[in-house]
Amino acid sequence: MTAVPETAFPSSPDPVPPVTAASWPGLVSAVADECLAVLLKGAGQDWSRRAGGLDWTCRQTLDHLALGLIGYAGLLIARPRDRYITLFASLDPHASVPECLEGLGIAASLLSVTVRDTAADVRAWHPWGHSDAVGFAAMGVVELAVHTYDITRALGLPWTPPGEPSAAALARLFPDAPPGHDPSATLLWCTGRISLPGMPRRTEWRWYGGAA
Repeated sequence: MTAVPETAFPSSPDPVPPVTAASWPGLVSAVADECLAVLLKGAGQDWSRRAGGLDWTCRQTLDHLALGLIGYAGLLIARPRDRYITLFASLDPHASVPECLEGLGIAASLLSVTVRDTAADVRAWHPWGHSDAVGFAAMGVVELAVHTYDITRALGLPWTPPGEPSAAALARLFPDAPPGHDPSATLLWCTGRISLPGMPRRTEWRWYGGAA
């Protein structure tokens, strides 16, 4: 994977205000819009390349994203206590990249609306902790941000995750995140994408989605 130079991130990150529960649906939508816009710029390139350091191609990574976002919405709707839902979403393997991006946008919208309409006391199963709507929204933000990063690295598109949603996702899902770094860089470090000064790239990682 191509490393992002430290100069790509602010040396003294500005403080990011806390995100309220009511802001998360809009945050999911805003991150999705930004990710889809940059991915569309590379629609004409070779999407059979491996995405970043993943075993998936860029095209397969889009399918993983659609599956994940629909899955998070479905978990909040079905609210299972001990398993994943039985609905699996996938993109048409014969569709063009722009058409696949349309499908990904639909998946993000469904998650955003579901988060908006889910009561704060609802909990649903996830292997990394039974979570609430905010937790699943944060998971969606992380999936979109880091996998868009993976794909843009493979396609040679300069892009890093936006700061505010990165900071919000870190606060919700990564209690072990190191302080004092740009939130975009910290999110990429927490998910094993890059190193930070004095901190080597992670080879194993997880988030903590559980809610009280």
